Amino acid sequence: LLLQCLDAKGGRVVWSKDIVKEFAGRNISWQSAVSPVVDGKLVFVPGGGPGESLLAFDKKSGAVVWKAQDDKMTHATPVVANLGGVRQLVCFMQKGLLSVEVATGKALWSYPFKYVTSTAASPVVCGDLVYCSAGYGVGAGLVKIARSGADFTVSEVWRKEDKLVNHWSTPVFKGGYLYGIFGFKEYNRAALKCVELKTGKEMWSKEDYGQGNVILVDDHLVALGDRGQLVL
Repeated sequence: LLLQCLDAKGGRVVWSKDIVKEFAGRNISWQSAVSPVVDGKLVFVPGGGPGESLLAFDKKSGAVVWKAQDDKMTHATPVVANLGGVRQLVCFMQKGLLSVEVATGKALWSYPFKYVTSTAASPVVCGDLVYCSAGYGVGAGLVKIARSGADFTVSEVWRKEDKLVNHWSTPVFKGGYLYGIFGFKEYNRAALKCVELKTGKEMWSKEDYGQGNVILVDDHLVALGDRGQLVL
């Protein structure tokens, strides 16, 4: 687990942090697949040990700004979002969803979610709703986040055991709907689907994409299948 800042012009190493050696890091099966998350002056990564499983660094100097929490990382990259007027880092850890204050690392809310073998798709924040999904028989869920004063509450909207599985790639959200690749180890077969966010109802499905990926470009979806097919 090596976090590095490189000069974009020539590739010179500006600063480097060994998460395992310097922060009692705990790697996972197939190694870390998490992307560092940059927000303002900070860069965030999970992977440290007890009391420092989430880490925030100054993106220019590499200085530690804060270290907090005690949970093991997954393969899912955290996302930054505004919820209840507070800038948050929403993480999909082995105990489930965990959101912390960007500025301090203080825990704001959590949602227990089963972990089996690997969790790879990032959480998707849609207004005050947060969607998450994992493979290996786990499935998907949606929660609503509310704020009262300084406190946050989490209420489950729906939960689907071993359904709406995002094995590797993260779906995108647009106009009340999720669009993404759904299926577990369905190589050459997994479907591109449209799912109504608030109900989890499948609206349409296009087969034979396999374990690919989807991105949103304005009002269009760009889907890449696992055979290399690129579809607009």
